[in-house]
Amino acid sequence: MRVVSLVPSLTEAVAVTAPGLLVGATDWCVRPAGLDVVRIGGTKNPDVSAVLRLEPDLVIANEEENRGPDLAALRAAGAPVMVTEVRGLEQALSELTRVLVDGCGAARPRWLDEARAAWARVRPLEGPVPAVVPIWRRPWMVLGRDTFAGELLDRLGVRNVWAGHPERYPRIPLGELRERGAALVVLPDEPYRFTADDGPEAFPALPAALVSGRHLTWYGPSLGEAPAVIGAALRAALR
Repeated sequence: MRVVSLVPSLTEAVAVTAPGLLVGATDWCVRPAGLDVVRIGGTKNPDVSAVLRLEPDLVIANEEENRGPDLAALRAAGAPVMVTEVRGLEQALSELTRVLVDGCGAARPRWLDEARAAWARVRPLEGPVPAVVPIWRRPWMVLGRDTFAGELLDRLGVRNVWAGHPERYPRIPLGELRERGAALVVLPDEPYRFTADDGPEAFPALPAALVSGRHLTWYGPSLGEAPAVIGAALRAALR
């Protein structure tokens, strides 16, 4: 079988579960390290012709990360496209099963069950702790309603103060972010790479948790480590 992935987390999931199936992936598909496949552009601007030249039996995509016109062009040219939707942990586990087992024909991987078990053991922070979760700056953008990352944080005891916003990733002026009543700012290192020197200074009144974006936003093998990795970062910030 020949698989092309347009989603970094799904690329990692397929490569770990069924090595050898992947023939193409985006430039942003950086895991697993050393992945040797044809690169077909970005998630938002894939080279459709390059994908088609690979003669894939399956193209895997995501409704949030990939653009509808690109997926429509692939379908119009005869490529089978499977589009995932992931807004929470249970949906992520279900969609991963659909991609790996139904789509790729692989056996259900052990790491999926290990991920479910790891999240079942979570002990959330007491509170919950109200937090603002920026994902970009210049302009400032934050997690809003109905997001995968927001749901993971909720399971860990962090309440996103913008979860009721009508947009999923709203642009909010910094002054409003500071005045929302948060007790914590959570700063992932992707899609914007927040660091100790770039981000916390904008929220001088709040403790800052610098977290792994892969563990917060990717749905794949990293899900098993995510509760411990993100939880440690949250607790360190709140000490």
